[in-house]
Amino acid sequence: MKILGIESSCDETAAAVVEERGDAARPWQARSNVIASQVAIHRAWGGVVPELASRQHLRDICGVAERALEDGRVGWRDIDALAVTQGPGLVGSLLVGLSFAKSAAASLGVPLVPVHHLAGHIESLVLEHGELPYPASVLVVSGGHTSLYFVPEPGRYHLVGRTRDDAAGEAYDKVAKLLGLGYPGGPIIDRLATQGNEHAIAFPVARLTHRDRNPAPEVLLPEGFEKALQYRTDFSFSGLKTAVMRYVKSRDAGPGARSAFSDHEIADICASFQRVVIEALLNRTFDAARWYNARSIGIAGGVSANSRLRAVATARGEQVGLPVFVPSLKLATDNAAMIAAAGLRRFHQGVTAPLSLNAHANLSL
Repeated sequence: MKILGIESSCDETAAAVVEERGDAARPWQARSNVIASQVAIHRAWGGVVPELASRQHLRDICGVAERALEDGRVGWRDIDALAVTQGPGLVGSLLVGLSFAKSAAASLGVPLVPVHHLAGHIESLVLEHGELPYPASVLVVSGGHTSLYFVPEPGRYHLVGRTRDDAAGEAYDKVAKLLGLGYPGGPIIDRLATQGNEHAIAFPVARLTHRDRNPAPEVLLPEGFEKALQYRTDFSFSGLKTAVMRYVKSRDAGPGARSAFSDHEIADICASFQRVVIEALLNRTFDAARWYNARSIGIAGGVSANSRLRAVATARGEQVGLPVFVPSLKLATDNAAMIAAAGLRRFHQGVTAPLSLNAHANLSL
């Protein structure tokens, strides 16, 4: 079975052809994965402008889909189903991809499969590595999302933690803007951090625990997950962002005033900020894995491309005897191959959608 995936939830217009391999351990392979990025368009604004994003999706979607078919060496009539991101995301952007997918599915007479964007990120790990050892503790971390999932078996996702304010990737972008480093902030901070001392500045780590909470519970059953981990696996990065802002202001430097610091000092700020983010992300992910006897750790989403996050996660996994899975760089950022893979998963679960399917900007998983 071959499925065409369409992704347009934010600022990448993407299409991909994924087919089944006939191997339960490694169920899918990508025949193509085409991405048209809008980073250059939004860089001048310091972030994604929704109206500009949706207009660019309109310009790119047809050409991107045709290129995906060409790269995959298939024609439209070789496609057995259409998978498309229904949400969450920018509603104007989502509607472009959704309208295209519905039109294509109707004209071809094939099923339409709605996909949750974060399910796509989780399934990118399976597309890359094959089925994970289950149960798994999977962190999805990007510019718009920071969510922790317990995955007891293929295709089942239990949300057990999420950010209460900024997503981790959003915090990277805001700190980069504060320091006058440019957009997107994640790759820039990651690069500069390699030149700095990550212990130079003692930025705080948010600890989200209710005042009545006891030490980590000895609950090992999935049905006890929500109660057991309440307040323990949520994230918060707004306080860290504020701490960086106060540190910058302590030098009488306004937002973007990079000239107030030497290159070495900027590198130290980046390294210290990144250390705290990675510590927060991995502490909760590994705690959840330990509490529920997970057999593997997964990290997906755009921030999973961060070199320091990958290195520290792998090292911690080796220390505790847990394999850590991350996607390749092309599957880490938003792409359509992950949507197609998740679409195949959902299709075999019996999930399809009518042509009246609508976008859902705050779709829950």
